[in-house]
Amino acid sequence: MEIIAENKKAKFLYFLEDSYTAGIELVGAEVKSIRAGHISLDGAYVTIDKNNEVYLLNAFIKEYKDASFKVDERRTRKLLLNKREIDKLIKYVKIKGGTIVPTKVFISDKGLVKVVIATAKGKKLYDKNQASKDATREKLAKQEFKNMKIN
Repeated sequence: MEIIAENKKAKFLYFLEDSYTAGIELVGAEVKSIRAGHISLDGAYVTIDKNNEVYLLNAFIKEYKDASFKVDERRTRKLLLNKREIDKLIKYVKIKGGTIVPTKVFISDKGLVKVVIATAKGKKLYDKNQASKDATREKLAKQEFKNMKIN
């Protein structure tokens, strides 16, 4: 499993709960572009339409330079999940009022592009401040550990 992209902002903005692995419907040379690492999940989100289909919106996949035809870089892409997983996501969004965010894009052992999506609840400002403080403490602790190791 080779991780291509991560959505680090999602961990900062949301409390991540359950995660699901989904296939992604790609066209043209988008797979080649993803393999080259030209994908970004910043600002991307997941939605469910009236036909109970799950879509990834606003994910950026850079245009492949040698592609024979051009595709919109921020187009809506269908996610491939089984019916039971889709039903769980629908219940979570409608009943609990949560959201669904993409967290990682990776290439599976079989060579397929997969997206990890997670159900999430939004953090309040004070939760974000606490997470920032914790990250700073952790960073300082790592630096001190490295300094101790060298000396």
